[in-house]
Amino acid sequence: MYIVTGGAGMIGSAVIWKLNNLGITDILVVDHLGSSEKWKNLVNRVFTDYMPRETFLEKIEHGSFPHDVDGIFHMGACSSTTERNTDFLLRNNTEYTKTVIRYALSKNIRIINASSAATYGNGAGGFDDDPTKLETLRPLNAYGYSKHLVDLWAHRSGLQDSFISLKFFNVYGPNEYHKGDMRSVVAKAFEQATTSGKISLFASDTPEYTNGGQMRDFVYLKDCADTLWWLMENKSVNGLFNLGTGTARTWNSLIKALFAAMNQPEVIEYVPLPKHLSGKYQNFTEASMTRLAGTGCPLPASDLEQGVADYVQQYLMRDDPHL
Repeated sequence: MYIVTGGAGMIGSAVIWKLNNLGITDILVVDHLGSSEKWKNLVNRVFTDYMPRETFLEKIEHGSFPHDVDGIFHMGACSSTTERNTDFLLRNNTEYTKTVIRYALSKNIRIINASSAATYGNGAGGFDDDPTKLETLRPLNAYGYSKHLVDLWAHRSGLQDSFISLKFFNVYGPNEYHKGDMRSVVAKAFEQATTSGKISLFASDTPEYTNGGQMRDFVYLKDCADTLWWLMENKSVNGLFNLGTGTARTWNSLIKALFAAMNQPEVIEYVPLPKHLSGKYQNFTEASMTRLAGTGCPLPASDLEQGVADYVQQYLMRDDPHL
């Protein structure tokens, strides 16, 4: 049996999609659904059982979890980069994650944990996933800090060489529809282009970048799912790694790919960067993929145009846009 925490979320449900494609259905989904629309990400999926996050945490804390587990994909976290309740983030993202990792290691269960590129802050120190450089990182928001604390804990305690942590860069793809403002620009821009025929991007607030020339490492969700499964299978590989494409692309390139996939003319307008993002906006991200490549792990295969076209034409333009 496999456990997928955050299994109703974007990446978690993609993991279940990948498992189902491999014929694996003995899966325990762990999440906190509340009143969100995340449940829709599970409708097309096949799994054995669902367990609320609080129940799961209680069971592993008390050692009363009865199942034989082949692996844990720990994708569960609050992923909102604008969440201001730091106590909640440290409880939900940091301490919860430590508890799950400790449990997995105590039971000799393979575990893959989701970290984040938000740990790199403004990127001034680069995007090298060498764990010896962790102490130099300065996240820009509480979400990134909550993830960074787990990375530091794993490194300082000597545990990181016993499991996998992945610093996800800008993931886009199906099953993100419940995330509201935290959806990828692809999803939000598709909505804009459909209703108004034009797309808004943040104007640059720094002379180093032109409007729409800010750059991110965009990685397609399906490629992430492939990587996660390879790492689950290859148990000799452990450590902290980036998960991106290794190639930064501009927002303008992303939007051009979107308009091409929709077969619409390009109409882009630039709007001022909101004040609450001033000083907290990443103008450039690019994953260093050398260390992950060195393990033999196949790197994400889809370029931006391929990923956007698949997302738009196979999901966003369909009646059911879910995996």
